[in-house]
Amino acid sequence: MVSNRDFKRIDKYLYEVPQSFREDMLVPARFYADPELLEGALGDKSLEQLVNTATLPGIVKHALAMPDIHQGYGFPIGGVAATELPDGVISPGGVGYDINCGVRLLATHLHQEEVTPHLEDLASALYANCPSGVGKGGNIRLKRGELERLVEGGARWARDRGYATQADLERTEEGGCLEGADAGKLSQRARDRGQGQVGTLGAGNHFIEVDVVTEVFDEVAAERMGLFRDQVAVQIHCGSRGLGHQVCGDYVNRFQGAIHKYGIRLPDRELVCAPLSSPEGRDYLAAMKAAANYAFANRQVLAYHVRRSFEGVLAGKVKNYHVYQIYDIAHNMAKVEEHQVDGRRVKVCVHRKGATRAFGPGSPVLPDVYRDIGQPVLVPGSMGTASWVLVGTERSMAQTFGSTCHGAGRTMSRSKAKKTVWGADLREKLEADGIHIRAGSMAGLAEEAPVAYKDVDRVVEVVHGAGIARKVAQLRPLAVIKG
Repeated sequence: MVSNRDFKRIDKYLYEVPQSFREDMLVPARFYADPELLEGALGDKSLEQLVNTATLPGIVKHALAMPDIHQGYGFPIGGVAATELPDGVISPGGVGYDINCGVRLLATHLHQEEVTPHLEDLASALYANCPSGVGKGGNIRLKRGELERLVEGGARWARDRGYATQADLERTEEGGCLEGADAGKLSQRARDRGQGQVGTLGAGNHFIEVDVVTEVFDEVAAERMGLFRDQVAVQIHCGSRGLGHQVCGDYVNRFQGAIHKYGIRLPDRELVCAPLSSPEGRDYLAAMKAAANYAFANRQVLAYHVRRSFEGVLAGKVKNYHVYQIYDIAHNMAKVEEHQVDGRRVKVCVHRKGATRAFGPGSPVLPDVYRDIGQPVLVPGSMGTASWVLVGTERSMAQTFGSTCHGAGRTMSRSKAKKTVWGADLREKLEADGIHIRAGSMAGLAEEAPVAYKDVDRVVEVVHGAGIARKVAQLRPLAVIKG
């Protein structure tokens, strides 16, 4: 286990476990925190997992973790690692089971006072129109062969079927489609699990939330995004559902043999991996991209349901109920990117698990409208707490492979949360605070209680203070829809 004496503080919000800590480490392990968040990270195995990540073949510069770090499968959640091509590895544990779990932020032209009289009806309409819950199917029936087109086309598939606008795609990471996705690399079980779940929310920490913008910290960036104080906005947080989960499980099993084939030695079998240049590595990357595209399409269809919910409730009652997109980002992904490493431009596979891309100003992959301010970064809180809009910075490009935090980060397991929190009491408290709740079960609500998470404001203060993201706006919940 990693303890206080094993790391050094190298900046106000940056700590390092040196490469000399363990003989199998290939690079140092760095993590962003303040003293309180650091103390929390020492309470589980997340820092040990970060050190283990620093042993991956081909890893460059350093293994990284964000201030929302907590224990995960193989990699810590909040972990970032880059491996150099062609023979650096790709690891399913560095992406996670919910491939391209991510956040979409939608906004309206409405002020809170215009929506408040209709919030009850709006929450009910969102809950009815956006299917949620474990294994819950959606109302879209895919024709034979259409799932293949969906996983290879992502949000483009949704646009071509009337669920998206071109503006939506332009304000989605990678335009809502990762090139190189291959439906042929999905198992039949993965296809079966994904067949009926397009346009569904799922359960766990997934949600749809109606929010109000409470503070603006960067007027220029906020205006560019179309954000203003007292504005009503909507967040969608979900991923690739059963299809992505199956892809991860399939390739974790397949890679158990690959590590022996390629002579890879690991301190934890959950880190199983394969060289990106290998058939196994290429197959996983193509399957992961297919699952990621499924998630982009899934959030896009949910955005369509959000729009029709607003129209159904608000048409004829407010002047403009139009819902437009700010941005959509992934926080469970591996991507081939170019970054500066020790003075040279290197092609690497960047694993971001519970971490989000945060490219700085001038990046050619950003939409024209955001290129000079940096990539929007969406950091959801937990029910009853703030969420944040940030932007990427030049410092994130230099220090973290263009990455930053993705949320608050758990401090309590779901099982412990259910033993600690009574769902009905939590619902009563949240509604007393003016937050409308729609949930499939009280046990599921208890699992995601704010007490089970770190202070998201503190997490954001760390990344802002460290310069790897910059505050733009803060949001507060008005209504929460959960499975």
